Amino acid sequence: MCGIVGIIGQSPVNQAIYDGLTVLQHRGQDAAGIVTIDDENRFRLRKANGLVSDVFQQVHMLRLQGNAGIGHVRYPTAGSSSVSEAQPFYVNSPYGLTLVHNGNLTNSEQLKKTLYERARRHVNTNSDSEILLNILAYHLDHIYTQHLSPEDIFHAIKATNNDIRGAYACIAMIIGHGMVAFRDPNGIRPLVLGKREENGKTEYIFASESTALDVVGFEFVRDIQPGEAVYITFDGQFYAQQCADNPKLTPCIFEYVYFARPDSYIDGVSVYAARVHMGKYLGEKIAREWPDLDIDVVIPVPETSNDIALQIAHILNKPYRQGFVKNRYVGRTFIMPGQTQRVSAVRRKLNTISSEFKGKNVLLVDDSIVRGTTSEQIVDMARAAGAKKIYFASAAPEIRYPNVYGIDMPTKHELIAYGREVDEIAKLIGVDKLIFQDLDALTQSVQQENPAIKDFDCSVFTGKYVTGDITPEYLDHIADLRNDSAKKKREKDATNLEMHNES
Repeated sequence: MCGIVGIIGQSPVNQAIYDGLTVLQHRGQDAAGIVTIDDENRFRLRKANGLVSDVFQQVHMLRLQGNAGIGHVRYPTAGSSSVSEAQPFYVNSPYGLTLVHNGNLTNSEQLKKTLYERARRHVNTNSDSEILLNILAYHLDHIYTQHLSPEDIFHAIKATNNDIRGAYACIAMIIGHGMVAFRDPNGIRPLVLGKREENGKTEYIFASESTALDVVGFEFVRDIQPGEAVYITFDGQFYAQQCADNPKLTPCIFEYVYFARPDSYIDGVSVYAARVHMGKYLGEKIAREWPDLDIDVVIPVPETSNDIALQIAHILNKPYRQGFVKNRYVGRTFIMPGQTQRVSAVRRKLNTISSEFKGKNVLLVDDSIVRGTTSEQIVDMARAAGAKKIYFASAAPEIRYPNVYGIDMPTKHELIAYGREVDEIAKLIGVDKLIFQDLDALTQSVQQENPAIKDFDCSVFTGKYVTGDITPEYLDHIADLRNDSAKKKREKDATNLEMHNES
């Protein structure tokens, strides 16, 4: 999961992109970057590891001149967390091209070979985003014209779509031409369009979530459709075209469960409303299957599950309490690169209000259970605070399969639900009872807000991947890349390389 923003207008965009990235910080805390195009048609780039507020100081903002730019917040789903893999990426040929990408390509190894054999293009990092940029550059380079028409750009996007597989929401800038945004044919990752009037002219914004538009004063226009490309020239001409043969909207359902902010709208769905519906369905299931359970209080694991837990408490007619205080400055734990780091992060991330636990039978509510690391630690904290019995409800079904479309969920063997029944999982995380949301109820929670969405990417629950190209061999390959030992090695190699470069 990453967050992307692109703004093209009549006034400096550096502050607006910065502000947009800050409200997308939940989508990635590993690195941040912004690139603008100045009056002399040069890229102005700043990117580094860290939070948005740490990466961009006043001196950097002053250098990011120009009325068009793109930004990115990252956590690594492919490659390492080396600063060399932070985005945006750019290439000098053709024209001068820069790109940000949210998602994950599933045929990146094949594409890397193709780029070298067909185009003699070298990819310098392990990032699939750099591969995607070079594929697009290759197709633009073969149009053989000095000034690209909208049809030329859409032709290059179509060719790119034919080459690449997986999930991608992208924003690119072409020096001397304009900004183009495009989304994969399945619409797995989100991308929205907004506009505002400034001095009698229209400025446009693209972003991963609608909340980024709100904070900078843009009006939401619509979602970019699956397979669609939108091209806006630097003088404000707007063009849009479908660039995929068989587009079908199958968004990642985990956006609504966990990743997106509750104040966002994605593909016509209020994330907040979807989570309220999740709480309703889960509360009804608890009432149905645990009718005699003695629950004294319902407590959410903050913050994604707050709205879900409140609805459950209402249905069960039980008190809702905030039993945990969250430190907002610790990153999301299941995407952290090592088990030791994840365990210590949970303790730094949450602290209990002991009076809400002492002597009570507590129903804890969380959005999901991935590795089980966070859940186990939270249960331990609740018991240490004096809880008598602990029941646990997950707003998502059992996660049994890895995600290949841009969420760094671990290999199946690191998933606590893989190959285990509910009672076994309950014992491992140390709860007295455990209940999971049904998949049908989860999908209905989102479809209630937009019945036009007929299907979702639910691969982490079902093992069925919507792109149809995921083989056991590919899953074994990403397992080798994603397991904790491999990540530790990449982090060590990246650190050594950066220390060498600095010396």
